[in-house]
Amino acid sequence: MTRCRGVLLVVLGLMPATLFGQDGRPTLRVGDLPAELNLDGRLDEPIWLTALAIPYLTMTEPVEGGDLVGTTVVRVLADSRMIVIGIACSDPEPSRIVSYSKARDSELRGEDHIKFILDTFLDGRSGYIFAVNPSGARYDALVANFGEGENSDWDTAWEAATARSEAGWSVEIRIPIQSIGYASGLEEWGFNVERRLERLQEVSRWASPVRDAKISQSSRAGRLTGLPEFDFGIGLTIRPALVPGIEKKAFDAETKATLEPSLDVFQRLGPNALASLTVNTDFAETEVDTRRTNLTRFPVFFPEKRTFFLEGADIFDFGIGMRTFHRPDIVPFHSRRIGLYSGEEIPLLVGGKTNGRVGQTNFGAFVTRTGEETIGLGDDTEVVPATTMGAARVKQNVLEQSSIGMIATVGDPLGRSNSWMTGLDATYQTSRLGGDKNFLIGVWGLVTDREDLTGDKTAFGGKIDYPNDTWDVALTYWRIGDAFDPSLGFVPRRAAQKVSGGANYRVRPSWSWLRWMLFELRPSLVMDLDGQWESYRLFTAPINWQFESGERVEFNVMPEGERLVDSFPIADTVTIAPGEYNWLRYRLEADIAPKRPVSGRVSWWFGGFYDGTLHQVQVRLLAKAAAFATLELGAERNIGRLSAGNFEQWLVSGRLQINFSPDLQWHGFVQYDNESNLLGANTRLRWTFHPLGDLFVVYNHNLVDLSGALRLESNQLLIKAQYAIRM
Repeated sequence: MTRCRGVLLVVLGLMPATLFGQDGRPTLRVGDLPAELNLDGRLDEPIWLTALAIPYLTMTEPVEGGDLVGTTVVRVLADSRMIVIGIACSDPEPSRIVSYSKARDSELRGEDHIKFILDTFLDGRSGYIFAVNPSGARYDALVANFGEGENSDWDTAWEAATARSEAGWSVEIRIPIQSIGYASGLEEWGFNVERRLERLQEVSRWASPVRDAKISQSSRAGRLTGLPEFDFGIGLTIRPALVPGIEKKAFDAETKATLEPSLDVFQRLGPNALASLTVNTDFAETEVDTRRTNLTRFPVFFPEKRTFFLEGADIFDFGIGMRTFHRPDIVPFHSRRIGLYSGEEIPLLVGGKTNGRVGQTNFGAFVTRTGEETIGLGDDTEVVPATTMGAARVKQNVLEQSSIGMIATVGDPLGRSNSWMTGLDATYQTSRLGGDKNFLIGVWGLVTDREDLTGDKTAFGGKIDYPNDTWDVALTYWRIGDAFDPSLGFVPRRAAQKVSGGANYRVRPSWSWLRWMLFELRPSLVMDLDGQWESYRLFTAPINWQFESGERVEFNVMPEGERLVDSFPIADTVTIAPGEYNWLRYRLEADIAPKRPVSGRVSWWFGGFYDGTLHQVQVRLLAKAAAFATLELGAERNIGRLSAGNFEQWLVSGRLQINFSPDLQWHGFVQYDNESNLLGANTRLRWTFHPLGDLFVVYNHNLVDLSGALRLESNQLLIKAQYAIRM
C-alpha cells in the first residue's frame, strides 16, 4: 500500500505536504490564492498543481488503515479576504457515484460527499463544519455538544462548484473570511477533512483516522499553517429585505395584503466578535415544523430554525446529560420562546445581539423587544403583551479541552414580572484518555424565579460519558424542582429526579457480509423528589446489525412502567386513569441502504401499553426519481386498545424536491393528521442569485376536514427578497 501511494505521488507530481507538528498533529501549509480563480470545480488552474497537498486520506471504515478504492487529494489556498479549498476525489467507477441531493443543507450522510472542519479559534472545542456532494449540494453546521454533534440549522454565505470526470469528481469551495469568526493573530487553524464513498460505505479521514474520533471533534483536527493576515474590511454587513404578501388567517376572515420591510445589520467587533441588530425581523423563509404524534403527557420539543437566533448558537450550549433518546429533558434557554407563542408568530420589533471569543473566553448576549399581538379566533382570543427578553452566556476554556461557564436569561413571553434564570456549568473533556479515548464528565446547576413561582426553583445534574466506538458507556443524573419553570427555557417534566445510563458494545466480526453488531442497554428511572418511582424504561437491542450492503436491521425489547398520580388524555376520547402500570414492548426496524433508488426506514413497535396494547408503525421512504428530483413519503399509524377506550392516530406526509441547480430549488411539503384534521401544504422556491442574495417565494395553504368535507382554514403567499451589502 505504501509503495502504491509513492508511485501515485510521482505520477501526480505532488509534494508530500502532510508533515507533523511537535504535538504529533498532521499539518498542511496553505498556498497563495491568485487574484483570479475560476470557481468551476475542475482544479485545472496552474496554482492547483503547484500548491502543497494532502496526497491521501486514511481509511477509518470499514477497516482502520485499510486499502482505499479511491484517493483523495486536498489543497488549500488563501488571501487576506478568502479561503479556497480544492479537493480531487478519484473513483475507478465514476458512473456508480451516489449523489442525488442539490438542495442547501441536505442530509448528505447517505451519499458520496466531502466534509471538513475549520477550528478558527484553535481551541479544540468549537468549529465550522462544511460538506459538499458531487452534485454541488452544500451543507454547513456548527460544532455542538462538545464535538459529539452538529447544529445543522446554522447557515452562512459560501460557494462550491463540482465537476465530474472519468477519474472521479472534484470540488472547489470558496469561503469569505467575513462569513466566519476567527481569533486574531493566529497563523494556523485546526483543520480536518473526511470523505465518504457511499456505495462501499467507505470513510477516510486526514487527522485522527480512527473510529473513536469524529470529524466534528476539533480537538482531534490537524493544522492549517502559513495563514495570511486576514482583512475583513470595515466588517459591516447590511441586509435589507422586503416581504410583500397576501394572507387569509381564517376561513371567515378577509384576505389582506401585507408589505413588511425588515433590516439586519452585522458589525464585526474585530475578527473574533460580531454585533448584530435586527429591526422588524421577518422569518418568512423558515420551514414549517413537521407534525408529530405524541403519546406522552409531556410537550413535544421543536428545534430553533430562525437565522437570527442561530448565529453563535454553539456558545449558548449549556451542560451535558440533558437529553435522553435524543429528546431534551431540560433546555435552560430555548430561543423559540421568543417571537412564537402557541404556534403563532409574535412580531419581533427589534433585537440586538453580540457573540464571539476573546482569548479563552466565549461570550454571547442578546436582547429583544416583541410587540403586542392578539392570537386565536372568536372567544378563544388571547392578548400577548409587548415585552423585553434577553439572554447571556459566558464560557471560559480551561485545560486543553474543558470549560466552565454561566448562563442567564431575563424576561417572560407573557410579560410576567421578575422573571429570570441563571446557572453554572463545568465540563472536563479529553480525547486522550488512555492514549486516544474520549471521556467527559460534567456538572451543572440552575435557579429561576418569577412572580407566580413558589417552591423549589432549582435544578442540577451531571454526567459521566465514555463515548467511543467499541464501548460507549454513560451515567446521568438530574433533579428538577417543582417550581423550576424558566420563562425562556424548555422543561417538560418538573418535580422529578432521574438516573439513566447506557452501555453500548460494538463488535466487528470478520464476515464479508456484516459490518458491525451493536448491543445496547439503556436503563432510566424517574422518581419524584421524595424518591418514589414515577417512570422506568429499560431499552435493549439484542440485535442491531449493519450489513456491508448498507442495510440495517434492529430488534428491541423494552420493559416500561408509569406510576400516574393524575389522569391525562392520550387521545381525544381516551384518558389514562391514575395508577401503576407495567408493560413490555418490542420493536422491529429495518433500513434500506441510502445508495438504493428507493431508500428509507420501516419501524414497528408492538406489545403492551399501560393496561392494553399499542401498535406503532412508522415508514419513511425516499425515492430518487431523477437526478434533479426526490420524493420523500412518510407515514405513522398508532393503534391503541386500552380499558379506557380505543384510539387510532395517523399522520401522513409527502415532500417533493425539484433541484434545478444547487442555487435554485423548489420543494413542496404536504402533511395531514387525523387529530387536528388539518391538511397543510407548504411550498417554497429558493433562488440564491448571489452568494449574498436570495429570493424566496413561499405559499402556505391549510384545509380542515369537516366530516369528509374540506374547508379552507387559511392561506398565505409571501415573496421575500434579501441582499447583503458587505463593506
